[in-house]
Amino acid sequence: MEVFGLDFMLDEQFKVYLIEVNTNPCLELASPLLARLIPSMLENSLRLAVDPIFPPPENFSQRKQVVNELCPENKYDLVFDEQIDGPELRELFREKENVILELDAEELSDSEEFDDED
Repeated sequence: MEVFGLDFMLDEQFKVYLIEVNTNPCLELASPLLARLIPSMLENSLRLAVDPIFPPPENFSQRKQVVNELCPENKYDLVFDEQIDGPELRELFREKENVILELDAEELSDSEEFDDED
């Protein structure tokens, strides 16, 4: 799991430009907005990355109520699920690997023809 920090800039027409992506973003609660956003973002990140591997204990109900107040809903979108998307993706990579290997074989046979002519 890794949290990325994305820095954006807006021009006069409010067009958005991505300036950089930080792999180690500042998590300082320097303003009221950040003090609200960062704890929620971290809680959501941990729920997605850690809870499926290490589920909360059975007697977690008291803590769960506090967590749900701090982080009432998950605002992340799942873009990849290995159990659902993994088999199709592996097959796609196998096909791509076969195409690359076939192309390399064709290139070798073409280069051998040129070597024979010299």
